[in-house]
Parts: sequence; structure tokens; C-alpha cells
Amino acid sequence: MFAYIFASTYLHNMKSRRDVYQAIADPTRRAIINMIASQPHNVNSIAEKFDVSRQAVSLHIQILIDCGLIAVKQQGRDRFCEARLDQLSEISVWVDQYRQHWESKLDALESYIDKLKNERDGKHNK
Repeated sequence: MFAYIFASTYLHNMKSRRDVYQAIADPTRRAIINMIASQPHNVNSIAEKFDVSRQAVSLHIQILIDCGLIAVKQQGRDRFCEARLDQLSEISVWVDQYRQHWESKLDALESYIDKLKNERDGKHNK
């Protein structure tokens, strides 16, 4: 009984800590997102594209659901996965801050190189 309580508590905590960074950390999940970004796919057609078990794909899909990146809708006997990519804006904002940092560093380097070239050209023209 103790093991069951521990396992269910652990799984609940892991589930509550999932975020978009965890979702995109795995190449299979990124491939699933790419696959369904343009149009919904049923779970079976997604599973057929990967060289892992259907259970493994289902786990990846569950993580994507938990992270809010996909929604699953039942249509008859099929379950269709639809992309919900608004959550990815969080990653875009995070990456953007580093892009700005490195762009400013590269701009400073470019200015320094231009300064060195101008100094060199000035000495050669004398």
C-alpha cells in the first residue's frame, strides 16, 4: 500500500512539474509536434511513424497533453491529436533574450573589427 501511495504521489508531482521545455526536450515529441502542427492526426497514424512501441508513443502524447501542447479529441473510435502551439511562445520569449544578448555582442565585435580596419587603412594611406 505504501508503494502505491508513493508512486501515485511521485507521478502526480512529475505531472504537475511538466512544462513546454520538457515537452520539446525529446526528439520524438518534437517530431510529433511537427507532424500534427499542420493538421490533426489520429494516435495510430502517429504511432506508425516511429520505431518505438505504441505505448511509448502514447506516453509521449500524454506528456504533450500535460504540457498543453496538444489536445486529443475523440471522433468515433479514433482519437485525434491537435496542436495547441500557443505555449511555445514562452520558449520564443526565452530564446529571444539570448538572441538579443548575442546580437549585441556580435554588433560590438563588428564595430571593433571596423575600427581596427579603419586604423590599419589610415596607417597604410600615410
